[in-house]
Amino acid sequence: MAEAERAKFKLNNSELWGGLVGLALGVFVVWSGYKLKIGGIHDPGSGFVVFYTGILMCLFAVSIIVAAVTEGGPTIGSLWAGTRWTKPLIVTGCLTLFAFLLQPFGFLLSAIPLLLLLLRVIDPVRWTLAIPLAVLAPLCVWWVLKHGLLIQLPAGMFNIG
Repeated sequence: MAEAERAKFKLNNSELWGGLVGLALGVFVVWSGYKLKIGGIHDPGSGFVVFYTGILMCLFAVSIIVAAVTEGGPTIGSLWAGTRWTKPLIVTGCLTLFAFLLQPFGFLLSAIPLLLLLLRVIDPVRWTLAIPLAVLAPLCVWWVLKHGLLIQLPAGMFNIG
């Protein structure tokens, strides 16, 4: 029974699976570099750096796989045990909403409420600090992007910005 549990543990080992995915990616990078023509040390081809980077990736992945098999490691389920999902989901939802509202409302009218919401909900900051930060930070970013870097941000339907 102990041997079966050990085999099950190793198949459920997240480091082992991460190493296998890394190895597959490394093999793909090596193959891509080879297809681009490696060349030589004095006349490197376009795939020279890609090829040898892929070899390094494979070596690192194999070392992770060996460590995972010999030492065990955390299971996939144990990595998520006790995780609090509320705040990451709120941030993801806020950023998704921001992405949808950016074009119709413009940068400033989208960024100010986003920042205010994040400051008050995610890591509660008192109103006297949250409001100035939520207004001044997007204004400063907008000014630097528009005037300093000459990048045009969406102005939105109200043409603000």
